[in-house]
Amino acid sequence: MTTLPRVLVAAPASGHGKTTIAVGIMAALARRGLTVAPAKVGPDYIDPGYHALATGRPSRTLDPWLVGEGRVAPLLARGATHPTLADVAVLEGVMGLMDGRLGGDGFASSAHVATLTRTPVVLVVDISSTSRTVAATVHGLATIDPELDVVGVVLNKAGTPRHGQEARRAVEAVGVPVWGVLPRDAAMHVPSRHLGLVPAAERGEAAATLDHIAAVAEEHLDLDALLTASRTAPDLDLEPWAPAAALPSLQSPRPEERALHSSRRGVVVAVAGGRAFTFRYPETVELLEAAGARVVELDPARDAALPEGTSGLYLGGGFPEVHARTLATNRPLVHQIRTAIAAGMPTIAECAGMLYLAETLDDHPMVGALPARAAMGRRLTLGYREATSLVDSVLGPAGTRVAGHEFHRTVTDPPFGTSAAWDLGGRTEGFALDPAGTGRATLVASYLHTHWAGSPSVAGSFVEAARGWGHDAPRPAQPLSRTTPARSTSLADPLRHHGDAEVSSELVDLAVNVRLTQPPGWLAQALAEELSTVAAYPDPTRARDAIAARHGVARDQVLPTSGGAETFTLLARALTPRDAVVVHPQFTEPEAALRAAGHEVRHVLLRPEDDFALTAEALGQIGDADLVVVGNPTNPTGVLHPAATLRSLVRPGRVVLVDEAFIDSVPGERETLLGGDLTGLLVVRSLTKTWAVAGIRAGYVVGDAELVAALAEHQPHWSVGSLALRVMIETATPAALVEADRAAEEIAGWRAHLMRGLHTLGIPTAGGDAPFVLARVGTGVREALRDAGWAVRRGDTFPGLDTAWVRIAVRDPHTIDGLLRELTHLHHRRTA
Repeated sequence: MTTLPRVLVAAPASGHGKTTIAVGIMAALARRGLTVAPAKVGPDYIDPGYHALATGRPSRTLDPWLVGEGRVAPLLARGATHPTLADVAVLEGVMGLMDGRLGGDGFASSAHVATLTRTPVVLVVDISSTSRTVAATVHGLATIDPELDVVGVVLNKAGTPRHGQEARRAVEAVGVPVWGVLPRDAAMHVPSRHLGLVPAAERGEAAATLDHIAAVAEEHLDLDALLTASRTAPDLDLEPWAPAAALPSLQSPRPEERALHSSRRGVVVAVAGGRAFTFRYPETVELLEAAGARVVELDPARDAALPEGTSGLYLGGGFPEVHARTLATNRPLVHQIRTAIAAGMPTIAECAGMLYLAETLDDHPMVGALPARAAMGRRLTLGYREATSLVDSVLGPAGTRVAGHEFHRTVTDPPFGTSAAWDLGGRTEGFALDPAGTGRATLVASYLHTHWAGSPSVAGSFVEAARGWGHDAPRPAQPLSRTTPARSTSLADPLRHHGDAEVSSELVDLAVNVRLTQPPGWLAQALAEELSTVAAYPDPTRARDAIAARHGVARDQVLPTSGGAETFTLLARALTPRDAVVVHPQFTEPEAALRAAGHEVRHVLLRPEDDFALTAEALGQIGDADLVVVGNPTNPTGVLHPAATLRSLVRPGRVVLVDEAFIDSVPGERETLLGGDLTGLLVVRSLTKTWAVAGIRAGYVVGDAELVAALAEHQPHWSVGSLALRVMIETATPAALVEADRAAEEIAGWRAHLMRGLHTLGIPTAGGDAPFVLARVGTGVREALRDAGWAVRRGDTFPGLDTAWVRIAVRDPHTIDGLLRELTHLHHRRTA
């Protein structure tokens, strides 16, 4: 008998907000000090990641199709009692309350699981497009099945308090209590991509997002009423699921066979993890361990070798297509896995694992253990599958039956090998290969995700196969050593060198500071609309007005430009400085433009021992210069100079140009010079980096009206195209500014991750307020990284830096982990 207070969070349909609200409830209850057992209805991997983050416990997948009706409640009890006893369980439903397997009359639906586990239901209903009519929806769901116990409702996305109260009264009138009304602008937001939410393990800011969601839940939901309702759930008259009890090999009636099994423990099975392989059920590991394996997690992006003594490899689901380049550059591990599989090491690869073992993935070289190429496709493949194995394999004999699930947008060419893995009742699928000629397939790879609690014998078979290979087979080859790279070469004109010259299609790009791979959808749509107007000459009036309103300045203080860099050319044409100073290290384009126009340029070099700050000594070196150019935050140092220090440079007869091309990547744009007195000042902005429109060239300059007019006199007619002007208009809206600030916060977290990793390796860095990091990695390291597949921006083209410095563009933590892996290898080589 298991006593377990519990509720199941469901909805009338997908998209009502049940995931964020369920996670918010979990996190809010955990913040109260309660031990919360999370669970998910349906074959989902992503939502359980947020459950685990919210509660600190693994989330149990409750799917009658995958595990059988009889195991659903025991698995829930397992989650509530292991590793410790929970105070309450919160189950998240799937799709609509009554929606299950197609053709199954609601089989495997949230309602089905609620009935099997006798769990009270709380409904989440989006009321953004309705008010009183929501009562009919709630009444229908609460009464359609007498076995269901709908105990409360959360109304989501109310437009106004009055709107929310109207809906609340209507619902309460049909006899169902309302436990909260969430406003539409509660900002409970988790980003999505092609297969749903971005996994929690891939989001550096996931914990901060979770704190916000928990705070919203605390503010708007009656959690006490929810807890009271959860305690009405009857006791579960059953024993929790136990992995040892589920394995047939451990249930032998003969004591000597059980003793033999115990004496043969210790085989090592590597299980893929990290940010690229986030999908696996907790029961997979529990069954492997119960069968006698020592499970060690392997991160294919970071780890250079298989764990010591590995005799079996399990590669589960995830998003390798998102991180293909990072995975491909881990050449030592790729080689070792390919060699071990060729030698017959038992290997199971499900979906993402199969893509990783293919020859290529979106043209990036992968492990090459499978004779297939994989790529993103247009169509989503989704659905339950009943599968029968076609050949003897490390999962069991031919005829082994499993229940599984497919969920992917990729395709393989060919779709299956000469020896397919599974008969899906009408088509074959996957690969079952015997590369070492052992007499049975040692590599089974397919799109099929299986829940081993529903077919536990496969875990026992796999561990026994790994144990046999571990005793009899050759060990995996050691990682490949890296070749010695060529040293850097000289450049014809360092001032004209830019980061795009460092990259190629074969390299992971950490050299160019463009945040996204493509513009946001709303911006791309606006640009597509603008194409219908390009027969007319561009008119910058609306863009100037939008920028002026965005910064609170007059129209005559704004000049749209073809990228921020056009300002430097206009400056060089419009002014005749007698003493032009560029504060270096700094973006070299201003100096290049001044020299091209025939001006002499003097350097003021900031020093690394001062963290490249504008010290009193540096300010003194500026002297009587009548033109001063400085970046903020400075490219490449990432130093954000105090606005007061920059304003102190302004004096009669001097023009101060401040390049703020990257300040929109600073949360709150702190230290910007826009918003105050602009006399004697020109402030340059670029939109190309934050909004991924480098090919359009969109920027502007804001400043002293007389100086702006002088620049405008030297600007060619129509130098700024219609698309660039539309970018300026769209990105100046309040919604765009909120999105930019959210992106800046995310970049700050990613940058902190990169800097922590560099400091752990003893690598000095500068600055800390830009979408890039200047790091002193040592001479020759840039070339070594390039040889390993990574492009970073060389530092020696910036005055004041030498070949030991590189600039590293901030990317997502998974990509950064790959770079840190390579730097760790290089460090070990140098200190060996």
